[in-house]
Amino acid sequence: LGDCDFNLALFHILFLFLLALMLHSSIHKIEEGHLAVYYRGGALLTSPNGPGYHIMMPFITTYRSVQTTLQTDEIKNVPCGTSGGVMIYFDRIEVVNMLVPLAVVDIVRNYTADYDKTLIFNKIHHELNQFCSVHTLQEVYIELFDIIDENLKTALQKDLNMMAPGLTIQAVRVTKPKIPESIRRNFELMEAEKTRLLITAQTQKVVEKEAETERKKAIIEAQKVAQVAEIQFQQKVMEKETEKRISQIEDSAFLAREKAKADAEYYTSARLAEANMLKLTPEYLELMKYQAIAANSKIYFGQDIPNMFVEGHNNSEGELLERDDAIVINEKR
Repeated sequence: LGDCDFNLALFHILFLFLLALMLHSSIHKIEEGHLAVYYRGGALLTSPNGPGYHIMMPFITTYRSVQTTLQTDEIKNVPCGTSGGVMIYFDRIEVVNMLVPLAVVDIVRNYTADYDKTLIFNKIHHELNQFCSVHTLQEVYIELFDIIDENLKTALQKDLNMMAPGLTIQAVRVTKPKIPESIRRNFELMEAEKTRLLITAQTQKVVEKEAETERKKAIIEAQKVAQVAEIQFQQKVMEKETEKRISQIEDSAFLAREKAKADAEYYTSARLAEANMLKLTPEYLELMKYQAIAANSKIYFGQDIPNMFVEGHNNSEGELLERDDAIVINEKR
């Protein structure tokens, strides 16, 4: 009885162990951003599963998790021979790629779950060697190094569009290659000389720029002085023009006043002459004569007038002579 109980307990333990092993083999978890593809007896099944827990037939069905988000594949220590026969090595080349979920089954069927080894790693080696074989060390290491990553990306994507639609290359990053030490030192010396030449050229440009700046400042200063002088000259001209106009106005006013004054005097004289012409009548002259006779204190009458009064005068008609407050009337009978 004891042996039976022991055997039964051992059977239960083995059964539970097998059950746990089967459950462990059948239940699996898929992470977010991945897709599970299944193999049954080595054949790829056409129904992948997404993220989460899933159950499969233990020991018969196996699965592989395939990433469907952006991933970065690193290819290290890639040899490359230049056209001149120098062997160089690229320490690390990074390829950023993404596989769309709809293309997972076809790509895994054609290139296995490790498709990146065939489609990316091997292609990188091939394309990089193709590039190096037609270019010199100078071109690969310095002159054309900046276009290597873009060339690799273009070449990879061109082949993938035909071989594996759904797999896209987002970016390729290439590190500086390792070259022989002696050549590297020569390149460093050459770069140092280039740097020195660039510094000299930049210094020369700075000096030229400073000279140009000084020249422009001198030109601006001269233009400013010339403009100030021009403004001052224009001010003086305007002052002279203003003085000339003021003088012309004053002269015009003076001439107008003088002309008005002369016209007034002429008018007065003309009117006085007209008045005198109107006065020169026999009656008025007779009146003036008697007024003059009445105004003198001495009056002489007679035919012969003493010489002291009428010397140098000989009047044939009755004439009025004025001399030393005396009126002499000489009447010739």
